[in-house]
Amino acid sequence: MKSTIRTLYVKIMRSIRFLTSTVGITRWLERRDGRLAKWARSLMAIYDIDDMVHLDIPWWSFDAIDAVDRMLSETPQARVFEWGSGASTVWLAKRASEVISVEHDVSWAKIVEPKLKDYNHVQSILVPAQAEGMIMSGKHGFEGQCFDNYVDAINTVVGGFDLIVIDGRAREACLEVAFRRLKPGGHILLDDFKRKRYQIAASNLNLKVTSFDGLAACLPLPDSTALLSRKD
Repeated sequence: MKSTIRTLYVKIMRSIRFLTSTVGITRWLERRDGRLAKWARSLMAIYDIDDMVHLDIPWWSFDAIDAVDRMLSETPQARVFEWGSGASTVWLAKRASEVISVEHDVSWAKIVEPKLKDYNHVQSILVPAQAEGMIMSGKHGFEGQCFDNYVDAINTVVGGFDLIVIDGRAREACLEVAFRRLKPGGHILLDDFKRKRYQIAASNLNLKVTSFDGLAACLPLPDSTALLSRKD
């Protein structure tokens, strides 16, 4: 039922985008600087990576987007690790000196990869789920799939990171290893922070949490994206 409603909603937004583009409304929204205009235009880009790349937005809350944009602009030679590739990978590539992005979905990786061809400082790592292991995803539809190697991918690269983005599978497990790989002053971005299990995971690790709640790219309802860091 939930997937049917989502599919219908996406079709409606595609139709709205088509109709508004024929009369120039989409281009008008893109020229506006206001938050509401950016949000309204992003609604039409839901589940469309090409449109999101065109709009230069990741799928986070807008306040979190602004905070990370500001942070990366103030961090020379910023180094980023990301679980969960997509439009955010391209967005990060435009703002960081190095991006390492891990993806579990083979089909999705093939869609994302061409978007990154102009960014030689981006490394894409494909780590499919395993049939056996200890780390499971809490997301419905991923029963019986294990993500031990996916989570451990960060340990296959050396050095610390200024920003670690957790926006894929097995996020609590990713968080447990991520905070150990932060550079001093570094941050972890954890999307969909409204989910109670993510809040508990952050609390158990005694991390400082700055939650950005409100309008989010592509979503009709408010959402939450958090920046986490060590307590000094």
